Amino acid sequence: MPQAKVLNEKEIRRVLLHVATKKHAARNRAMFTVLNLSGMRVGELASLRLSDVLTSDGGIREEIYLSAQMTKGSRGRTVVLSDKAQEEIKNYLQVRFKLKDLVPVTFTDTSRALFSSQKHPDRGFTASTLAQHFHYMYKNAGIAGASSHSARRGFLTSLSNKGVSVRVLMELAGHSGPAVTMKYVDTNPQLLRASVNLL
Repeated sequence: MPQAKVLNEKEIRRVLLHVATKKHAARNRAMFTVLNLSGMRVGELASLRLSDVLTSDGGIREEIYLSAQMTKGSRGRTVVLSDKAQEEIKNYLQVRFKLKDLVPVTFTDTSRALFSSQKHPDRGFTASTLAQHFHYMYKNAGIAGASSHSARRGFLTSLSNKGVSVRVLMELAGHSGPAVTMKYVDTNPQLLRASVNLL
């Protein structure tokens, strides 16, 4: 089975432009961007609750702890959120709750899904419905070969291209060994050429 396509900058912009024209634009933009910026699996993203990202003063956490039940390998791990990812989550929650200050949200039931779905606002998406959601998002944006796994591959490939070590990539991905991580990293002719030109 072919690996999920790694999107280039132009394709990422195309998805974001497509998402902006549809219903639930803020939520879909945040889900797409956070996946691209965190390297989380789609099932991990689906399992997130408001309490996983909100601090008591209404801020967005810099790190999210995923319990063993939330991860694929049944080992808990920490996901580091970049400033950009934190900003995306904050913007989405401000739109969702129609609030500039998110403190009032902390006094509500924060065990609700971070990314609510129309059908199940409190429970949110299941891993498979969210994977399907991404499938149609890419298809409708006119990008072939992409899946919910594209963002994870893109995250690891992009960091690898910027010189981040396999050890760090492995930690960020929550993999048990470097061989698994390297399967995710995409190489391309431009990168090969740039590499030999370093000599």
